[in-house]
Parts: sequence; structure tokens; C-alpha cells
Amino acid sequence: MTTVLTPATPLTAADRCDRCGAQAYLRVVLLSGGELLFCAHHGRKFEPELKKIAAEIQDETERLTAVPANDEDR
Repeated sequence: MTTVLTPATPLTAADRCDRCGAQAYLRVVLLSGGELLFCAHHGRKFEPELKKIAAEIQDETERLTAVPANDEDR
């Protein structure tokens, strides 16, 4: 997926996948205007089609594997 290079509003837990209702980790800004939100699963599933119609794709799926800092690391 292509990551958005311009500053974008971070996705939150309130942002839900338009396909299944799970937490969204991808925002697709459409060439025609508007946007679609997808969970990581549906973002990967529809990636080829989304790339054809997207002006930008904001991909925050790296948050799924990020290791949170804990007190021992400080």
C-alpha cells in the first residue's frame, strides 16, 4: 500500500471498517472525493482495486505490530 505523505488525521478506535465494522487502520481518499475506511484484512483484500481509485491511502497497519514502551525500557 502507498502511505500518505501529507499530514493526515490519525485513525482512532472510533474509526470502523466500512466492510465489517472492525477497527480501521486504512483510510482511502478517493479520486472522486470522499473516503473509505478499512481494517487491515479488508485493506489487503481490496488493495489492487483500491489503488486504481485512490488519490491517497493512509496506512496505519504498522500499529498492529508496534511494541509499546514499558517502564523497564526507560
